[in-house]
Amino acid sequence: MLFGGLYEEYGTPFTGRKLGRLKDFLLKEGLSYDETVEYTLLLSDDEGNIAATGSVSGNVFKCIAVSDDFQGEGLSATVVTGLMKYALEKGREHIFLFTKPKNLAMFSDLGFYKIIQTEDVLFMENKRDGIKDFANKLLESSKDRYAAFADEKGREPLCGAIVANCNPFTLGHRYLIETALKECDLLHLFILSEDKSDFSAEERFAMVSEGIKDLPRVLLHPTSDYLISQATFPTYFIKDKAKAEDANCELDVRIFCECLAGPLSIKKRFAGTEPTDVVTNAYNEAMRRILPEYGMEFVEIKRLETKSGVPVSAKEVRRLLKEGDYGALKSLLPENTIRQLCL
Repeated sequence: MLFGGLYEEYGTPFTGRKLGRLKDFLLKEGLSYDETVEYTLLLSDDEGNIAATGSVSGNVFKCIAVSDDFQGEGLSATVVTGLMKYALEKGREHIFLFTKPKNLAMFSDLGFYKIIQTEDVLFMENKRDGIKDFANKLLESSKDRYAAFADEKGREPLCGAIVANCNPFTLGHRYLIETALKECDLLHLFILSEDKSDFSAEERFAMVSEGIKDLPRVLLHPTSDYLISQATFPTYFIKDKAKAEDANCELDVRIFCECLAGPLSIKKRFAGTEPTDVVTNAYNEAMRRILPEYGMEFVEIKRLETKSGVPVSAKEVRRLLKEGDYGALKSLLPENTIRQLCL
């Protein structure tokens, strides 16, 4: 199809020479190609020179760039329209977008709204006040618990938070929650909503809900797309941990601090020590560095260990499940998880 002398090309994703040409163009524009891309749209002239491009990964638009030679010709709108058409065909309506901070006005005109901005990255969504509405829903579901505590104790509760995948829910997770409760009055427990784990989001949420039903000071929430998701933190879900250095930990942590912690009056965030996973360890370090900027404390809790000194981890549970070593599993899992897994 022809756009003002430009041809539309698309790939799911590109390979070979076309991919090389795309990577070179993005590098020239100060961007790097994202290996999670599933669909790319190119606008090129008849000599193969790229005028504009954009890509889709899940419900995220990224790698969007327009050549300086074609600025002011409305190509960003053409690219975004093409990407939106693809996303809607896939049934994706809530769209996120990564771009450079200098592009705020341009993408605002195209129907996107700022979530957060760092020095290098602008993160937007196509729902006005989407993240504010999410935070307000969390606050609405928590306000009765806040009020009951204030009435009983005569002061506002000290609130903490844990964000966890629980893939599946282990004795280590239970230990982390119990230990955190010793340092706060109410604990917001966020369970990842992204369906990129061995156990579905629904299964993991059910495991945790059953596993904490005797802990009334824990408030359980999904993360939606706003915490450790394909949108905010795609590297978390990449199996190749050698790519950990590319993880955008800062963006995810700052979304938590600026958009969610404030409305919920969260003053502490807890996490277990991470002796083996490079990405999660980098995320812990980002929290240690960034949370104090927002008046919050990061508390790292030493992982629960087996009698033989091995850290209890969901990764080890998944390995034992794969091997069928059900006897060993029973020392790592709470009774409710054992029942739900039918062990």
